[in-house]
Amino acid sequence: MANDISLNGNRQRLVYQGFLIPFILVTSLFFLWGFAHGCLDVLNKHFQELLNMSKAKSALVQFVFYGGYFFMALPAGLLMERVGYKKGIIFGLLLFAAGAFLMFPATLIQTFGSFLFCLFVIACGLTCLETAANPYTTVLGPPQFGERRINFSQSFNGLGWVVGPLVGGMLIFSVNDNSNKFASIALPYLFIGTLVLIVAVLFWRVTFPPVKEESQINENDEKTSGGRLKDLLKYPHFVLAVVAQFLYVAAQTGINSFFINYVTEEIPSVSNQKAALILGIGGFGLFWLGRFTGSTLFMRIVRPNRLLAFYALVNVVTMSLVAGGLGWISVIALFSTYFFMSVMFPTIFALGIKGLGPLTKKASSLLVMSIVGGALIPVIMGRIADVSTMALGFIVPLVCFAFIVYYGLQGYKVRTTV
Repeated sequence: MANDISLNGNRQRLVYQGFLIPFILVTSLFFLWGFAHGCLDVLNKHFQELLNMSKAKSALVQFVFYGGYFFMALPAGLLMERVGYKKGIIFGLLLFAAGAFLMFPATLIQTFGSFLFCLFVIACGLTCLETAANPYTTVLGPPQFGERRINFSQSFNGLGWVVGPLVGGMLIFSVNDNSNKFASIALPYLFIGTLVLIVAVLFWRVTFPPVKEESQINENDEKTSGGRLKDLLKYPHFVLAVVAQFLYVAAQTGINSFFINYVTEEIPSVSNQKAALILGIGGFGLFWLGRFTGSTLFMRIVRPNRLLAFYALVNVVTMSLVAGGLGWISVIALFSTYFFMSVMFPTIFALGIKGLGPLTKKASSLLVMSIVGGALIPVIMGRIADVSTMALGFIVPLVCFAFIVYYGLQGYKVRTTV
């Protein structure tokens, strides 16, 4: 970490004394769901080939997965309020593991719907994890370092995004003589399911100290325990954060879903496996690097909202190059986008829940619910690609990034309305 800050020492602390082990365990969750998301993007292309389906139909993978976030977000928030972060996380891990292990019988059933059901269960588990882990990291240390803490933890999410396509691409696209052409899909999920169960046991064994969420900024506002959902409408910075998060996840998911399609269409000599390698090492490698440098370096010298706006502006430019269909120039612009997407989710999240006090858990639920943007936009992009070109479909994430520029410049400002 930076010279003036330690994770948990005598200098100015990024994490409060006694919270280091819980912080490490919570940070491990970010890796786990990054891995799951990374495998998802490999599945999208694989189903197109196995089932001979259109890009729009294969995007149902993302539609069902992110639809699970929308369906489970509010129940997950209520669960956190009732049982606390620790038990909510353990429940999410068990649900995650169940969906992963169900992938094996799905390979025997061999229908698209059976795989979609497994992904839906996994998504419900991940919703619980994200609803708990994202706000939890922001309250484990000094409030002024909330954005840096969540970006540091989210850098391990980026690492999971790297490993997911590499392991998923190697196993799912592996050539074998098995009469069951779906068999390879189960392998990465059996691995991650086992790992998730191990982490669940660790969470069960470790004692989590209670934390207090940030106090409400406006002393005249209601401070009753929990608050009401409609009270969140008093905070424009939160409402705009929900819109920004919806559009960010929409853009990221659309780019992830059709990365392999785009690369193999622009550069026909590149195979699916090589494209998955470019996605894993080039794209998600830059994604991890962006989150790590953002939390440990750039946010020391640049305010988080300004870094968010600048990165979003760069991505407006890169998406313009991608939509132009310029061969390798566009491919390089496409995976460069990942570096600048890196800090967006955690930064929007941290900025959106600032000053909400007892409303934080409900706000977290709605911000996680906004992930449903990832269910809708890939279908639109796939439809555009089916009737036109894949390159033209990337106009959609360009528009999404343009709004995030506005949020980073103006929309983030904490204020209340009567």
